[in-house]
Amino acid sequence: MRIAVIGGGPGGLYFSVLARRQLGPTHEITVWERNAPDETFGFGVVLSDQALGGIERADPAVVAALRPLLTRWDDIDVRYRGTTFTAGGNGFAAMNRAALLMSLQRRCAQLGVPVRHGSEVADVAALAAEHDLVVAADGAHSLVRARYARTFRPTVRTGRCRYIWLGSDLELDAFTFYVVDTPGGAMQVHAYPDSRHASTMIVELSEDAWRAAGFAEAAPERLAPGESDERSTGLVAELCRDILDGHKLYGNNSRWLRFPTVRCETWRHDNVVLIGDAAHTAHFSIGSGTKLAMDDAAALAGSLREQPTTRAALAAYEARRRPEVAALQRAAQASREWFENVDRYTHQEPQQFAVNLLTRSRRVSYTALRRRDAGFVSRAERWFAGSAQGPAGPPMLQPFRLGGLDLVNRVVISPGEPSPAPGGVPGDLQLVRLGGAALGGAGLVMAGPVAVSAADPAGGPGLYSAEQEAAWRRVVDFVHAHSPAKVGVRLGHRGAAEPAGDLRRAFAAAARRAAAGFDLLELDYADDSPLASYLSPSAVRGRSGGSPRHPLELFEAIRAVWPAERPVSVRISPERWYPGGDGVDAVTEIANEFAARGASAVHVCAGVRADRDVYADRIRNQSGRGSGFAVIAAGAISAADVDTIVLAGRADLCVVDQPTVNSLPLRGTADRATPQEWS
Repeated sequence: MRIAVIGGGPGGLYFSVLARRQLGPTHEITVWERNAPDETFGFGVVLSDQALGGIERADPAVVAALRPLLTRWDDIDVRYRGTTFTAGGNGFAAMNRAALLMSLQRRCAQLGVPVRHGSEVADVAALAAEHDLVVAADGAHSLVRARYARTFRPTVRTGRCRYIWLGSDLELDAFTFYVVDTPGGAMQVHAYPDSRHASTMIVELSEDAWRAAGFAEAAPERLAPGESDERSTGLVAELCRDILDGHKLYGNNSRWLRFPTVRCETWRHDNVVLIGDAAHTAHFSIGSGTKLAMDDAAALAGSLREQPTTRAALAAYEARRRPEVAALQRAAQASREWFENVDRYTHQEPQQFAVNLLTRSRRVSYTALRRRDAGFVSRAERWFAGSAQGPAGPPMLQPFRLGGLDLVNRVVISPGEPSPAPGGVPGDLQLVRLGGAALGGAGLVMAGPVAVSAADPAGGPGLYSAEQEAAWRRVVDFVHAHSPAKVGVRLGHRGAAEPAGDLRRAFAAAARRAAAGFDLLELDYADDSPLASYLSPSAVRGRSGGSPRHPLELFEAIRAVWPAERPVSVRISPERWYPGGDGVDAVTEIANEFAARGASAVHVCAGVRADRDVYADRIRNQSGRGSGFAVIAAGAISAADVDTIVLAGRADLCVVDQPTVNSLPLRGTADRATPQEWS
């Protein structure tokens, strides 16, 4: 084979090394790199212990050359408002990017792979015609990707924050997140050691904070290639003077950027294949783009060795890497959005802020944190429980006060579909379901959806007759007699749309009947019910002032007849209205409208998104001040998620299914301490 590699960065060089070792010396491999051998931009490159292990298995000589250059650390520090919280057990190493490139260049030379520095590839098609394979490792702004855009079908989504890469002679012994208050909001600094006496510092601000700090005026309109923004570097140094403590800050082609998230529909075009940033990018807050590129290189070289043809090898490479990259990009998106919205979380106490930051990608859970550093988690548990000393236990087991209702823990069981009930009268099936959930240890069990009218076609239980009211009282009395759980009822309407006045009267009548035994009342505006349609974007936009008038009037009708000391919640499904996580501001405004009229909680159903608590999180932590009401998160939440979500402050309560409840350590929570105020 004749293989051409475009791009002499870590990904392109590492692929060339592995391809030479795995395919043998009879194959011709050539690297084209437009820059000179000693011309590189940026500072440190981060690699995990796992990544280093993979490199060592692929080529022990590469790791042997890198080890003397590596700076290792185990801890991650979060420094926020005069506090430092340290979480260990992470296992990372970093090195200077220039040193990494020189090491890989030497390895290529040892294996007889020529690297043509100062060579720009002007005609990719001609190169592809002369070679059996062209590997495009030419970065996030790939010319190869642009040349064949109709095949690759790339999308590039630019982040909202501005960031700049800088170096310092500040010596660090851990990966450190600094959060610095500025006139326009928080400035975050991602800092890590890249040698014994130097560190990399990535400074990131929102657009508002960037402008308020004076960077718009400081940044020059134009910089020459390779030139750094010295005025901005000086201003950053002034803002970070307490961090630097007299140490220097310097640039290397350093300028303000916005992070581009690159995705492609495919990474292959005939005999041309993309790797690394040319194919995909992941925000720097989740890990190293270098590591991603080197993983691609290893997978591609392995596929070429294993498959009988180049076409089969490229297909196998993409099939292997695409799921891994997609998972990492989802985590990177969650991490990037967290930092873009960091001002939402500045109302949190430093301990909770640290947990929130460390679990922001949703890939690191409470369980993973405990496995890495049990001491860090124990301290966080004690803070959450308000305990100065001694074991506090998992956050999910901590009590909670919802309005005037005391719950023994943070776990909720809430069925999604109605259970059969002939004539709408709840019977033994409802008793077994709610009783089992309560005996399993859940703090709050929800009955429902419960119909308010005989016109509801769902076939489930109702609350529109005296017989149904008496049957529900039997179920609720059983739960209260045999467990510390509280019982809520979710009222809904799944039939055809009815006149607003008739519907309000039906809901009010059902609420009066529910008051005979239920502890909490919930109004169901979620899923695909007619009520949910009243809160859809098109329905809200169509009303004067954008206010969901009819849903609010319905809520006011039940709040007026429901006992004042008992809480009312509202169930919504924003993922159905705004797929993909958009529309947070609109959903938050809807939640606030209900809270202003007496809702004690908003129950947020989020489907099965990987970041399933995103809407609950944003509603609870709106505008950097907290929501002022409780937030219940729902949506494929696992046992491991519950502790993470409540400890990080993304929600106050979590809905799980019955099998998950059975796996949780909930029994015996009745004897726990008096519930704390949820604020």
